[in-house]
Amino acid sequence: MDTKQIRNTLLLALTALVWGSAFVAQSVGAEHVGPFTFLASRSYLGGIVLLPVIAAMNARSKRSSGVSLLPKSSGDKKRLLLGGISCGFFLFLASTAQQIGVGATTAAKAGFITSMYVLIVPILTLFMGRKVDKKIWLCVVLGVIGLYLLCMVGGLSLSRGDSMVLLCAFLFSGHILMVDHFSPKMDGVQLSCIQFFVTALLSTICMLLFESPTVADLQAAALPILYAGILSSGVGYTLQIVAQKGLNPTIASLTMSLESVFSALAGWVLLGQGLSLRELSGCALMFAAIVLAQLPDSLFRRRKADDAAPASPPNS
Repeated sequence: MDTKQIRNTLLLALTALVWGSAFVAQSVGAEHVGPFTFLASRSYLGGIVLLPVIAAMNARSKRSSGVSLLPKSSGDKKRLLLGGISCGFFLFLASTAQQIGVGATTAAKAGFITSMYVLIVPILTLFMGRKVDKKIWLCVVLGVIGLYLLCMVGGLSLSRGDSMVLLCAFLFSGHILMVDHFSPKMDGVQLSCIQFFVTALLSTICMLLFESPTVADLQAAALPILYAGILSSGVGYTLQIVAQKGLNPTIASLTMSLESVFSALAGWVLLGQGLSLRELSGCALMFAAIVLAQLPDSLFRRRKADDAAPASPPNS
């Protein structure tokens, strides 16, 4: 691994740290404002932060190649708008479920349960006619056992908070598939910026209908909102875009899986939210499933081939 790859891996680890600790910001914010108020505020900030990023990337492209990154034809603009609205709608649903859940569970549980999307996405692709590898089914079994140990204490029912975060994992899986559909056809940062503003608009409508935030509430939640909006949404996404260039996708996905670990550490250090031995065992199983799901199949095929190869004769 060369110096650039090491730097990019460290940047992705920093991204995972920012995203993982954002669960703490969401948990603290939930104590002062409703989920729609928090989501609207952070989404507006996330979209605003990406505007200068888009401008800088476009200016750089013009200087280096003379090509603008902004959509030119009306067809391109319509596709970008449609993609932003579609992705923003799913992001709104997923983030709302997550914010409601985070307010009723711990940051560690929220981080690990949300990360289950890594296992859910391949299962959902079954309905799109794609084949699911046997390895994924093993990971799903490990993940479900881990989820049981982490969340189901004294019965077979999930708490309201854990249920909402699990719903959020399914909704984020839908969001990922939506992004996977639209992102190859357009600029990813522009798509993300539009989806943030769509999420903000939908959250604002729901906030006006169902919540009554006060200036005092917003002031009390200001730091968590700023962290989630600027660092988690804006800076975190930008770091991901920069760091993933030229980096092995497997290394990238495994590094970003540390988000769940950082959420547990941040909850413990900043909020004093400890985990029992049973819950830690569940986290370990879920993390193992997440990591295993992202390892390339070629690694296992190569290992199997090595095991099947005849042993070399000993040196005489």
